[in-house]
Amino acid sequence: MLGVTDLPTYLAGVILIVLLPGPNSLYVLSVAARRGVRAGYTAAAGVWCGDTVLMTLSAAGVASLLQANAVLFGIVKYAGAGYLAWLAIGMMRAAWGMWRTRRERVLQNGEPGVPSQGERPFRRAMVVSLFNPKAILFFVAFFVQFVDPGYAYPALSFLVLGVFAQVASCLYLTLLIFGGTHLASAFRRRRRLSAGATSAVGVLFLGFAAKLSLSSA
Repeated sequence: MLGVTDLPTYLAGVILIVLLPGPNSLYVLSVAARRGVRAGYTAAAGVWCGDTVLMTLSAAGVASLLQANAVLFGIVKYAGAGYLAWLAIGMMRAAWGMWRTRRERVLQNGEPGVPSQGERPFRRAMVVSLFNPKAILFFVAFFVQFVDPGYAYPALSFLVLGVFAQVASCLYLTLLIFGGTHLASAFRRRRRLSAGATSAVGVLFLGFAAKLSLSSA
């Protein structure tokens, strides 16, 4: 179909890949839990845009260039790890602020909320997606297996594969967003729970940063 081979196997692989936990899905869940459905979809849109850019670069062969150039790969890798670490530190600082001010905010507002601190979910989610060299390498390695080399319009084949991947991502992130909004009410009632969850996300992002910095092409 349109130069795509073994579509059922590809779809099964995409589902498994999308379900694997990673910084993108975790960030979307965190935003939805702290700020609601609208902010959650804003973050998800950043993920989708970032993934689209990665798929386009992969189809254009940029991933192969990264894989062949150790210096360029290292620059992208450490830039991505640094950004994830910066996000993690910001989350843990916010969590510490929640712990220190939880009683004052309850007395003043009657209901403790989670401050956004000027957060821009779309931009952050997109940058997290873009600075992920392992994702670039994965996209090119995975996509190529399902494109018929004899097909006259390979760009169309990549487009079809990309659409299926984005649909799967959209469905999964939607589940996370609405799951996160259920947590939001608990976060508003329990400041300690909110601070603890934010701290946990920050620690996980530090783990993602360490894993990325230790990865290799």
